[in-house]
Amino acid sequence: MNENLAKQILKIFANNPFDAYNHKQVSSRIGAGSKAERQEVIRTIQELAEQKHLVEDSHKGKYKINPKSINDELMPQNYVTGTIDMKQGGKAYVIPDEEDREDIQIAPNNTHHALHGDTVRVLMFPQRKMHKPEGQVVEIVKRAKTRFVGVIQKQERFAFMVSDSRTMPVDIFIHIDDLGGAENGEKVLVEMTDWPERMNNPVGKVVKRLGRPGDNNVEMQSILAEYDFPLEFPKEVEEEAKKIKKPTKKEMTSRRDFRDVTTFTIDPADAKDFDDALSFRELPNGHMEVGVHIADVSYYVKPGSAIDREAYERGTSVYLVDRTIPMLPEKLCNDLCSLRQDEEKLCFSVVMEMDAKAKVYSTWMGKTVIKSNRRMAYEEAQEIIESGVSDGTAVATAILSLHAIAQKLRAARYKSGAINFETQEVKFQLDENAKPIGVYIKESKEANWLIEEFMLLANKSVAEYIGKTGKTGKPARTFVYRVHDEPNPEKLNTFVEFVAKLGFSMKTSSRKALAESYNRLFENIAGRGEEHMVDTIAIRTMSKAYYSTENIGHYGLAFPFYTHFTSPIRRYPDLMVHRLLERYLQGGTSVKAAEYEDYCKHCSIMEKKAADAERTSVKYKQAEFLADKLGQVFPALISGVSKWGIYAEIEGNKCEGMIPIGSLKDDYYMLDEDNYQVIGRRHGRCYKLGYPVHIRVRHVDLLKKQIDFDLVEEDDRALAGRKQAAQMTPSAKGKSQRNKKDSSSAKDKKKSHSRRRK
Repeated sequence: MNENLAKQILKIFANNPFDAYNHKQVSSRIGAGSKAERQEVIRTIQELAEQKHLVEDSHKGKYKINPKSINDELMPQNYVTGTIDMKQGGKAYVIPDEEDREDIQIAPNNTHHALHGDTVRVLMFPQRKMHKPEGQVVEIVKRAKTRFVGVIQKQERFAFMVSDSRTMPVDIFIHIDDLGGAENGEKVLVEMTDWPERMNNPVGKVVKRLGRPGDNNVEMQSILAEYDFPLEFPKEVEEEAKKIKKPTKKEMTSRRDFRDVTTFTIDPADAKDFDDALSFRELPNGHMEVGVHIADVSYYVKPGSAIDREAYERGTSVYLVDRTIPMLPEKLCNDLCSLRQDEEKLCFSVVMEMDAKAKVYSTWMGKTVIKSNRRMAYEEAQEIIESGVSDGTAVATAILSLHAIAQKLRAARYKSGAINFETQEVKFQLDENAKPIGVYIKESKEANWLIEEFMLLANKSVAEYIGKTGKTGKPARTFVYRVHDEPNPEKLNTFVEFVAKLGFSMKTSSRKALAESYNRLFENIAGRGEEHMVDTIAIRTMSKAYYSTENIGHYGLAFPFYTHFTSPIRRYPDLMVHRLLERYLQGGTSVKAAEYEDYCKHCSIMEKKAADAERTSVKYKQAEFLADKLGQVFPALISGVSKWGIYAEIEGNKCEGMIPIGSLKDDYYMLDEDNYQVIGRRHGRCYKLGYPVHIRVRHVDLLKKQIDFDLVEEDDRALAGRKQAAQMTPSAKGKSQRNKKDSSSAKDKKKSHSRRRK
């Protein structure tokens, strides 16, 4: 084969990946005029087709490029590989693998059967002035998923599955014989089996019937299936778990014994798996010994076992609103490995000698056996901390001493450049049928911070022990780190410019100066109308934490070395860390970095899926909570803006809905993306992120987990108040008037007091 001619021909096809050409059209494009030259073109095309570089089109004699033959040598500047991010309406963006490249916009007719999360190859279009990079998908390198959840719409001879997901732009065609008994309107899990080139819809078959939409159990199972989490453990795993026995006395005696040391756990009141405990005792030299004891899952779960393989595939436990989907079988996570009160348990521990100023003098790491003296809920520990007085028990005394140290550890972290991001967690009060009867924001207090600080210290200590180069100067051993990169400079600059418009300045001259600016900003903005807006945008400027064998440090925590060691019951990376730490403590050689980097990537992906599933379950429960509150008015804060509408979160429960732009009749509103607001063209009225508003619940779609609001103006709110008053009983009216009078009196007193202060 003429190699130069073959490259010329392939370039013609590669530049036009969706077009088919015959030998005459190719000859014309490369200027092959003579009969001999045209014969050479025909032979080369045939050979390229035999080698699968070209594929014959439906029209005989015409060929197209095989996308798999497009390589960097052939077209290095025109093709980009990345992950596709589907938006509603079919439009998409491709996030390039190369970090320094901008996202690529893909029109709906150029997605080439790609679906959300797929790894794709994109042909770049010539850059247009004042436009974002554009292109078209030419190859699906790897499907992100092939199973989808949705509702069956059945016809006489066929059916379609309409997906629950907003990012799924098409319905899946199902032959009547592949329904697996599913009925019209039933929720199912469907496997996509094919997507013929000329079909608008993929083809699939039902692999599991989930039940009727709206049933709580069906909806929770649907969320798990949508994110590829298994609904149950394989029989092989369950059988293997049943055979696991309690540790022998020989194993107990071979470990460092902490059974006579004051030890306790602090966890949420409804927790069942306790994977960390703290021990405390005073030493003769006036120092304190603090032990961070972590369930020794690696003793029970051996590499390559059925349980280990399943735990790796899951990557993490998943915490939906009304249930936990554990990474390990119940016998392990709730029994053998759980550090339950008054039971002897195997642990992997980090034990530190410290003084009252939180200085660490020595650290020991190794296998231990413990016996927890007390299982405490956060609320119980908080009562002890707030009272500041021990009830005379060793555990209460330990909590007060550890709280004092934790405060110093926390202050030292922020002084060294840690950023104080206080994220809010939505919690639900559920009735016996798992229906939400209340929504509230979980508040993090000193008891939470106590546990957090010592877990951080243990994680940091383990990472430093492995990661720091030894005295011999040998390179660090391969390890699993929890890393967090610096903020994206472009996003950071946009954020700095934005807060400057609010009257806040930020220093970006150094990493420490920036962290101090962030913390000062959060402190100054607390309680103001812009607080929610600033917090939201600040978090968006930050990179995402992930697992890696390449240590770049943890930016948010200001730790040069950091890992996850403290939760092996619910996170697979922690189990890997336990195994590696044991190996290196025993003098073992380093493991292969490439192999463990693949493990890290998988665990990072599963962590994100679990977080997405958890958020989806929260959205479902929020929609369910508001489903019977149509027409009711609530105070809210604007949480987002787009050209489609204004997003608002109800104060106190973070239930988010959209106010369609079209519903704002007083003006024609335009999106001001740079300033996170929409502005009326005629009157200039604006609605920006963080702006307080009142909303009325207009519509709730449980299946799509979508909530629609109407914006309530001042006069509408007054009218709603008058209607409510008209419906009140005489006794209720009298009580309301008394409350109003008391409120007015309190306001007058507050004003008087304010004037005295001035």
